[in-house]
Amino acid sequence: MDGIICINKPSGWTSFDVVAKIRGITRTRKIGHAGTLDPMATGVLPLFFGTATKLCDILPNSEKGYLADFQLGCTTDTLDITGTVLTEQESHVSKNQVEAALENFRGVISQLPPMYSAVQVNGRRLYDIARAGQTVERAPRQVEIKKLDLLSFDELAQTGQFRVLCSKGTYIRSLCSDLGEALGCGAVLTALVRECAGDFMLEDCLTLEDVQTLMAQGDLEDKMLPLDRVFQGLKAIHLNEIQAKKFQNGVKLDLNRVHYRGQDESYRVYGPGDTFLGLAKLDLEKMELVIEKMLKRN
Repeated sequence: MDGIICINKPSGWTSFDVVAKIRGITRTRKIGHAGTLDPMATGVLPLFFGTATKLCDILPNSEKGYLADFQLGCTTDTLDITGTVLTEQESHVSKNQVEAALENFRGVISQLPPMYSAVQVNGRRLYDIARAGQTVERAPRQVEIKKLDLLSFDELAQTGQFRVLCSKGTYIRSLCSDLGEALGCGAVLTALVRECAGDFMLEDCLTLEDVQTLMAQGDLEDKMLPLDRVFQGLKAIHLNEIQAKKFQNGVKLDLNRVHYRGQDESYRVYGPGDTFLGLAKLDLEKMELVIEKMLKRN
């Protein structure tokens, strides 16, 4: 099987748990995933099958969209409701105060990766260090919060929900924690749904049960998304049969003989019949089409 299947990850499962389950259902070993989700989270988890796994290391830095629930007046070691409680206090924050505080988190912001995360420091995962009861210095990262809208806030329960559209690498747990710090009362993430990952949406997703049923019916491959779906933001170059064969043999094509638009960094490359061959870059100094990633060879 070659293609992409988006899974609506269930809560309580790690992303690798989902991959392992799908490997068992499909009896396929060559599966990769993009955009790890915390076990508590649900939502869009793209899985790449067969040839598509070659794309995992060159995926565009696509934006992610989340629906997040939070609770004020509490902090935990994991920054979400699943962790060990560190502090609890009464909070009497108004909806207007939450709205005002959120304004400081829109645009490009600096964010400290959580100790319970897969970020590596000196060759060790932060979550391994945290589980050993240790903490280490972490370098802040620049992330972009493109949209951040408060959908609801219950002033009595001190709970709320917001929708966020952000750059790759943004931690929503950290966003909630930083919001609580700004409000002076602490906050934890209580629920998280990834609604989109790049061009992949919740409506593109299958459940684990769906995959099981479709596999049993022999219809799973029909539900696979095409390999080029993740690169729809790139312009396309279409090659004729002779050019396609040369491209697939690793030959750098003469740009004077290739039809392309603009001078973008990367392009999708297609052969006859709109067969997706891979990605390529323009070398305008040598006027050559240089292979960036080859998916189909002769």
